[in-house]
Amino acid sequence: MIHDLIGESEMEPIVGMLFSMVKENYYRLKSIVGEMSQEEIDYKGPNQGYNSIAQLLKHLAYVDLNWVYRIKGQPIPPDLEDKYGPMINEKGELPQVANCSLETLINQYEEVIEMLKTECYRLTDKELNQLVEYENGKEATIRWGIWHIADHSRYHQAHINQLHKWFFQEER
Repeated sequence: MIHDLIGESEMEPIVGMLFSMVKENYYRLKSIVGEMSQEEIDYKGPNQGYNSIAQLLKHLAYVDLNWVYRIKGQPIPPDLEDKYGPMINEKGELPQVANCSLETLINQYEEVIEMLKTECYRLTDKELNQLVEYENGKEATIRWGIWHIADHSRYHQAHINQLHKWFFQEER
């Protein structure tokens, strides 16, 4: 398999390259978690002091969904907000994820990646310069937003890898 940052054939060149980054990181994430048990995806680290892999997967899907709708210039529909949200709970933490299978979490995340792919097909390279609002009035270009989706995934993949390591180091 050859790895390259070439987008889908019908995407504009820069949009395609950015989407390729997202897609590669999504495939990498799937390969990391692909064989994990329910116990492992629910594991919260030593002394239950960290976010679980399930929480991180749900978080990634929700953050990316937010970017899809920023790119669309629309609010997230209530049914998708209910399915993927909220971003944080009343304590300012990632919400708990209880009894949700890895398959469900990956399928939900894949739905978001497909939504992003659809948006990337319609985007032009010139539109990547458009500003969108995010996080408390900050602004970013759509280009930065798509890059951020890929970067954010890699960031949390490091957390997932650490949880995986701890999971097998603990006595069971």
